[in-house]
Amino acid sequence: MADYVIRYARNAGIVALFVVAAMLGVLSGVLFAYAGDLPQISALDDYTPSTITRVYASNGQLIGEFATQRRVIVGPDDISPYIRQGIVATEDAEFDRHIGINIWRIGVAAYTDIVERRLAQGASTLTQQLARNLKEQFGLTNEKSFERKIREWILAIQIEKRYTKREIFTIYCNQMYLGHGAYGIEAASRLYFDKSNKDLTLEEAALIAGLFQLPERQSPFVDVKRATQRRNVVLQRMADERYITQTEADEAKQKPVVTRGQPSQPPGVAPFFVEEVRKHLERQYGAKALYEQGLSVTTTLDPALQEAANEAVQSGLRRLDKRRGFRRPKRNIVAEGHTVEGYRDGRWVRPIAVGDIVPAVVASLGNPAPAGAARLIVGSQSVDLTREGFAWTRRTNAGEILKVGDLVDVQIKKVDEATGALSVSLEQTPLVEGALVAIDNKTGQIKAMVGGWDFNRSKFNRAVQAYRQLGSTFKPIVYTAAIDRGFTPASTIVDEPVSYPTGRGQVYEPQNYDHEFEGPVTLRRAIEDSRNVPAIKMMETLGPKNVLAYAKRFGFDEDFPPYLAIALGAGEATLLEVTSAYTVFPNQGVRVRPFDIVRVMDREGNLLEENRSEPIDVIRADTAFVMTNLLRGVVQRGTAAAASSLNWPLGGKTGTVDDNTDAWFIGFDPDITVGVWIGLDEKKPLGANETGSVAALPVWMQFMRAYIDGRPDEEAPPEFHAPGNIVFLSVDRSTGGIAGPETDSTITETFISGTQPGGLAHQP
Repeated sequence: MADYVIRYARNAGIVALFVVAAMLGVLSGVLFAYAGDLPQISALDDYTPSTITRVYASNGQLIGEFATQRRVIVGPDDISPYIRQGIVATEDAEFDRHIGINIWRIGVAAYTDIVERRLAQGASTLTQQLARNLKEQFGLTNEKSFERKIREWILAIQIEKRYTKREIFTIYCNQMYLGHGAYGIEAASRLYFDKSNKDLTLEEAALIAGLFQLPERQSPFVDVKRATQRRNVVLQRMADERYITQTEADEAKQKPVVTRGQPSQPPGVAPFFVEEVRKHLERQYGAKALYEQGLSVTTTLDPALQEAANEAVQSGLRRLDKRRGFRRPKRNIVAEGHTVEGYRDGRWVRPIAVGDIVPAVVASLGNPAPAGAARLIVGSQSVDLTREGFAWTRRTNAGEILKVGDLVDVQIKKVDEATGALSVSLEQTPLVEGALVAIDNKTGQIKAMVGGWDFNRSKFNRAVQAYRQLGSTFKPIVYTAAIDRGFTPASTIVDEPVSYPTGRGQVYEPQNYDHEFEGPVTLRRAIEDSRNVPAIKMMETLGPKNVLAYAKRFGFDEDFPPYLAIALGAGEATLLEVTSAYTVFPNQGVRVRPFDIVRVMDREGNLLEENRSEPIDVIRADTAFVMTNLLRGVVQRGTAAAASSLNWPLGGKTGTVDDNTDAWFIGFDPDITVGVWIGLDEKKPLGANETGSVAALPVWMQFMRAYIDGRPDEEAPPEFHAPGNIVFLSVDRSTGGIAGPETDSTITETFISGTQPGGLAHQP
């Protein structure tokens, strides 16, 4: 009996060896037959997957990213041991021992496929997965077929012959898709946990390793329960393979999944600025380089100033929009078929702090709220909107403006530290748009840029794309030409009714904003009080073509027609153009071409582009200083006198277009020039009193206050430096004559040597 068993076993073994040899022969033949049709595996020697182009502020802060595949390349030494153990244990436990394919697993899979008469069972090694994922390089498809499988086996074996296990695993970790646009373990770690893969805890690394199977379905952003279950499977496999102890696995399984990232990328601190950078990169290097080749872009942006610009524009537009009146809410939860109690807003899951503006639902009007008030729901809290909180609507009863179920915006005014109770005021999303640009005078670097209320609402950048009438911001160009021609701040111009024939029996009769005339006024008073008629008369005296030649020197691209009305800003320009033009005054007559990109480097660190300051001589330094002093008077005594409260060396000019359709303020200190524009995209009035000094100047002041406060305390205020040929004299602001005993109208005036009173070169 024993001999029979031995002979049977020997015969069975021989048969098994024969079958295995036959299978290997068939497999070898098949592999040999297809091997010649495959591309060279050496293509992986220059493995360069798509990576993220990153845009950085001047201080190195990341402010934008561009990519078709969000990928961050890591080297073999930068891969967390937990990540490696989790992936190998779950995806391919034999990875370190097979030749690229696992014969045993192929046999089991083949048997299952035959029994079930379909391609049901997978047997892919980690190397096969990589070969399949690189299908574009190797001509594979996603089709489930024996031919595709055979090609995949051949590629896997070739990959294993040419590269080490360490190299294969590194490519795998960088290549594979892990959900929500993230490719590779590093991008996934930052996406889900806002940290590098090297810093992941055991349970976090296990979750990332678990995503390789079905990233979209098992994402914690999509299904936390499924993500947790898959993570626990990975932890158990790590214990089974003895990478960790069973105790460590059990402890990690008990921990909740806590993500710290978010599936969609927020617009960032400077979306309009970053979009301008993107457009330049695409024009210069092409879309493929921009989105796939991982450029590194250093820009001129100052993040602190950008934050200040964002806040100033947002606050200013909200204030102005409230002056335009309350608009009923667009959404009503009850009308949409929801219940007030059942509504949940996505904003409510995030922390709420003082100053935040958050959505709220009107739950009731009056009882149980105080008389005239509204009871709102914000998150899990009931909050009373009292009369004080909606006083700006000029209503005394909330029932006059709100209905139960209305979805409104409220600003958090106070949070009770003990109870967490909120105090709120009513807000609304502005229809008005605005823009702000800040430029370093000496370098031309753009330090901050806001192109509108909300980048998500409209990507149109009103700082660089919108051509709007300039209003009185053009007057300094006129007066610059005058100073260059020998006029002085003390020169007098008669402010009186005038008319000019325009043809066909029509006449042009310019008016001052107040529709009054003051008779003889000095050039200083004309610019400080923004008188229109003196500007027109100066334009006529100098000749429109001569003035427009100055406009070109100041950087205005448009060919303004040689009409007198151009003196009052009938021509159009962008905010960036006019702001750059004003840098000439504090920068001693030199304009430095504005730019936003300092350098561009490729993924290997090679320099592709580097930008430096490009100074352009525009006017003489003495003319620039006299104009600077005139524009300082606008802040000290004129239409922008409110800005004198900042107690800082400032100059600038307000601008208001007919019917108050556009409001401007362009101002500067010795170091920086900042322009603000406020208006509607459709050319409509902002409001009866919404001039440059009312609508735009407060935004500029808020930004400048933050700018001043952000400078080092020990740093003295900057100074405007006068050239050696400037003469200072005490004069009467009203008449321009040399002042007698000091009075309220006595000021220290600046003159280019030889043009001071007693030796004026010209009088209009």
